Amino acid sequence: MIRSMTGFGRSEITEGSIKATVELKSVNHRYLDLNIRIPRRLNYLEASVRAAVKKNVIRGKLDLYISYENAENAALGLKYNRELAEVYVKYLREMEEEFGIKGDMSAISLARLPEVISMEEVNEDQDEIWKHIEPVLLDALAQFNNSRAREGEALRNDLIGKLDEMAWNVKIIKERYPEILAEYEKKIREKLSEILADNTIDESRIASEMVIFADRLCTDEEIVRLSNHITTMKDLLIKGGEAGKQLDFIAQEMNREANTILSKSNDMRTSGAGIALKTGIEKIREQIQNIE
Repeated sequence: MIRSMTGFGRSEITEGSIKATVELKSVNHRYLDLNIRIPRRLNYLEASVRAAVKKNVIRGKLDLYISYENAENAALGLKYNRELAEVYVKYLREMEEEFGIKGDMSAISLARLPEVISMEEVNEDQDEIWKHIEPVLLDALAQFNNSRAREGEALRNDLIGKLDEMAWNVKIIKERYPEILAEYEKKIREKLSEILADNTIDESRIASEMVIFADRLCTDEEIVRLSNHITTMKDLLIKGGEAGKQLDFIAQEMNREANTILSKSNDMRTSGAGIALKTGIEKIREQIQNIE
């Protein structure tokens, strides 16, 4: 299937005292640009997270957010320094007596003093934490890829429609070419008839003129290559997979052929079809930038 590079996914679990959340969002990018935001104490998980993402995402600028809370460990992480609190109380009372000031000491004001209550790093089981985060990450990635697949399906259908329009314009140019030659030959004959009156028209001269004119306007090679590019691109879109770079390259080649066709055109209908081709190719190139 074709997948867009724009997507969003979110998953969350709550199991007892543990709550884990993973959120992903991405936009277009030439390569995979992964930005992971994770609690500092869980930095050791970054390599595992990157490996999981790279199995699911090829291209795109992706922002990934992970949060992990353990209520039990949060409580254990608070440390009360009773000895230091006693020292604070002793000196505060001495200050009251020495300066004759009224103290308004309370447990809350005492707890606010430096180092009375502090956060203490808790040794957490790394494997146990990953055991909780990994399924949430994989679920978020599944949702993320589903959203990209839905948008990719819409892009695919839109691109196939544009390619069908291009094929129609290619057909117009192809069918118009012999008509242009016939019209040109008619004009030459009419002009020579006016000039020569009853004199015999030199058929070899007309033939030579037609060869030069036909060679100058001939777009057979460009038409064949452009038709092949259209077919190849449709096949890639139907086949699916990571086709964005291939599609972009083909679109560049299409543009080159369309430019050549326009440069050879001297007919309003052919020029109109050529301009329509150029417009369609530009729209296709813009859409392809969204495909992984």
